[in-house]
This record gives sequence, C-alpha cells and structure tokens, in this order.
Amino acid sequence: MPGTILTREYRGRVLQVEVLVDGFSFEGERYKSLTAVAKKVTGAHWNGYLFFGIQKKGAAS
Repeated sequence: MPGTILTREYRGRVLQVEVLVDGFSFEGERYKSLTAVAKKVTGAHWNGYLFFGIQKKGAAS
C-alpha cells in the first residue's frame, strides 16, 4: 500500500523504505523493487520481501 514505511534493522542500522505507487524510496533514491533495495544495502542478491520480513521463507505467494 503506497505510503507504508517498511522498517528493518541490519548490522546496527535502522533501514526505512517507503512504498510508492510505482516502486520504493530508500535514502532519497527510487527503486523499482525491494530486491534492488536489499541489494543496495547488503551488496548481495536477496529476495526483497524476505529481507524486509514481509514473506516467510517457503511461504506460498
């Protein structure tokens, strides 16, 4: 839902991502996917929904 703020702590940092109509906003930059945000933060490929705790591993979509 646009306007929702997703929060996650990672390596001592509190990360906040805003859900937009057409993507996500993180630290003043726009991203098309949560996966892109997670990759920016970690430097590795992550499922963005798993990284932000929205979907548990192995859960049906």
